[in-house]
Amino acid sequence: MTVHLDEMKITGFIDRLMVSVSKAEGMDYRGSKQPNMSDRVHVGRRRVYSGGDPADLSFNAIVVALGCAGDGLLLVLRKITGDDIGGQWFGGAVTDSIVYKLDKAMNKRVSVPFVGLLWLCVWAAVGESKYMAYKDPSQPVVVRINDLMARMTLEEKIGQMTQIDRVSATPEILKEYSIGSLLSGGGSVPLPHATAEDWINMVNWFQNASLSSRLGIPMIYGIDAVHGHNNVYKATIFPHNVGLGATRQVHTYTILFYIDLSSTQTSADYTEKLEECLKEKKTYDLSVLDPKYDEFCCCRDPDLVKRIGAATAIESRATGIPYVFAPCIAVCRDPRWGRCYESYSEDHKIVQQMTDIIDGLQGEIPANEPKGVPYLGGKDKVLACAKHFVGDGGTVNGINENNTVIDWRGLLSIHMPAYYNAIIKGVSTVMVSYSSLNGVKMHANKELVTGFLKGDLKFRGFVISDWQGIDKITDPQPHANYTHSIQLGIQAGIDMVMVPFNHTEFIDALTSLVNDKIIPMSRIDDAVRRILRVKFRMGLFENPLADFSFVHHLGSQAHRDLAREAVRKSLVLLKNGENADSPLLPLPKKASRILVAGSHANNLGHQCGGWTIAWQGLDGNNLTRGTTILNGISATVDPSTEIMYSENPDADFVMSNNFSYAIVVVGEPSYAETAGDNLNLTIPETGADTITNVCGSVKCVVVLVSGRPLVVEPYLSSMDALVAAWLPGSEGQGVADVLFGDYGFSGKLSRTWFKTVDQLPMNVGDSHYDPLFPFGFGLTTEAAGA
Repeated sequence: MTVHLDEMKITGFIDRLMVSVSKAEGMDYRGSKQPNMSDRVHVGRRRVYSGGDPADLSFNAIVVALGCAGDGLLLVLRKITGDDIGGQWFGGAVTDSIVYKLDKAMNKRVSVPFVGLLWLCVWAAVGESKYMAYKDPSQPVVVRINDLMARMTLEEKIGQMTQIDRVSATPEILKEYSIGSLLSGGGSVPLPHATAEDWINMVNWFQNASLSSRLGIPMIYGIDAVHGHNNVYKATIFPHNVGLGATRQVHTYTILFYIDLSSTQTSADYTEKLEECLKEKKTYDLSVLDPKYDEFCCCRDPDLVKRIGAATAIESRATGIPYVFAPCIAVCRDPRWGRCYESYSEDHKIVQQMTDIIDGLQGEIPANEPKGVPYLGGKDKVLACAKHFVGDGGTVNGINENNTVIDWRGLLSIHMPAYYNAIIKGVSTVMVSYSSLNGVKMHANKELVTGFLKGDLKFRGFVISDWQGIDKITDPQPHANYTHSIQLGIQAGIDMVMVPFNHTEFIDALTSLVNDKIIPMSRIDDAVRRILRVKFRMGLFENPLADFSFVHHLGSQAHRDLAREAVRKSLVLLKNGENADSPLLPLPKKASRILVAGSHANNLGHQCGGWTIAWQGLDGNNLTRGTTILNGISATVDPSTEIMYSENPDADFVMSNNFSYAIVVVGEPSYAETAGDNLNLTIPETGADTITNVCGSVKCVVVLVSGRPLVVEPYLSSMDALVAAWLPGSEGQGVADVLFGDYGFSGKLSRTWFKTVDQLPMNVGDSHYDPLFPFGFGLTTEAAGA
């Protein structure tokens, strides 16, 4: 059988070979583009290579003979059937010899020196074709990106822009389409109660498929880890962001004179107080000062969220996952929003401070590294994702995925600042919001995604869509006119698209848009360049497969201790007795009989909230490993203290049992996203009944477990003490630590606590500001014996 060489995409190899020697021999080699080249170059016996990159020829054959034959050259190759393409040429089984006849098409005979030079050039050319710069870690990232992109087809580039859920993935899909990323959506797990080893084996199974693709580009596996590695059984579940925002440890100093901030002069007393803060290594934020007031505050322990980020990172790596969709840096301006607990605060300054979690997740950028470039500090770190760009926390009436109406100055001063911090810290990815800004869907907002984020802010990582975010461009009819939605999203500047279940539809449509020149190739190249930049900078090409070295960190005691510390520091004491002379807290550990009541006292699922094991969270105590608040109370009180637990006792039961005091733990059921939108924000009926029945009959402290402030004013007078516990996560012992005085209360509200929902939206600084408990409020207690 004779097969023409130009039918087999390896003529480039022959061209390079012939051109390299023709000059030395003074010959006129006309190249494979000549019309009659196929008549002069043939392959005998069988094909060596039938498609793809001509450089791959060097991996399939070795030169074993070279010589003259009549008026032409003979190039004899032997095929290697081994699959080792790393350069060990003789590792496979040598089989058929293939003879290439190269007609001279030259003006003079081939000399013996020419044959010798050709022999050397064959080996040089073969060696050169074997070398792939993108696989060489010693090369600069830009060189590796350029080399790889030059080898990629349009189909492979679009594959890199595609992220699918694990349930839709197979090794064949990853290999065929060169899929850029996989994810586990909420509750998408290898199997129920999967171990760290189960996760690693699954991730590596998929990764090996990606590595077997033509160019071997590894995929990135991503997961929502928004309060710890929350999808994974037995992982540490930290407090949700609304609680972490309250962990600022505020010390207030009274200044006995007026401070004029417009003046460059400060008094010696003022300077002395400031120096006192700095000596204690506390963070001093000038922006919290107001010349109308005579107080200023200093914040300490700024590294708590950084430590939480580091713990989350290593637990994610313990399961083989190098990419997390966190942190959420939304500024929630209306607690009716179902995602408000994912926000640290209504105040952008606190949200900016909390971007320190990125340093924990990715590692801190060394001083000699450029700022603003995607960064990953080691194998125990993960890629972070700042979300949701931008304005997601400001929608009308707090309706999820709704429209944010705000002017440019307001956007830049409220919702944008945390993105400045995130980018400076080297955040690798940014996720676009489902919401609209002044009527324009953010997934289609080219002015902000390309113009401002990539242009003005010089973000150099990649922009990723939210789950089926492209589909929702056409809300209220998702997926209508899907091809047009893809066009809008890609042209807006989205680089990687989360299409969990319909990758072929997306890939086919985007390919057609490019081939029809509706989307320019330059836009595709920008997206792929950004994705590859992140992959190269994180070392994914050198270390694509996960190992088991971090498995023991999943749910470790050290991390649970850290989560317990975070719980303690997040608790905000809103009421403690009728006045300072009659506080109820801290509670005595030794008492004859105490009552623990309420729907949330012994419910780990409600305590953790949404985004825990399942997307919407779960009810009960079997979802994962953890300690309920009741468990914590039981472990803390004196052994002689009798504890009676009743979820919803009636008043007669309470009055007849002569309790020394009662702890009532009530709140919201778990929820996530739109399911949590709530226009009433009332305590669920059973919780309100429990408060009434218990607190009307015995001294009580109410612990409110919720993702936001709720309406409490109707019940406040009957409570002796009120604690906002937010959504504390898996370590309920932290609540008991503070209730019983092992640690003092120190948390401060990062959100305004309203009186009625009719006041909403109401945020600190508003002209109609009239809260029940103002922003920054929080009573303090000293640890017992301090």
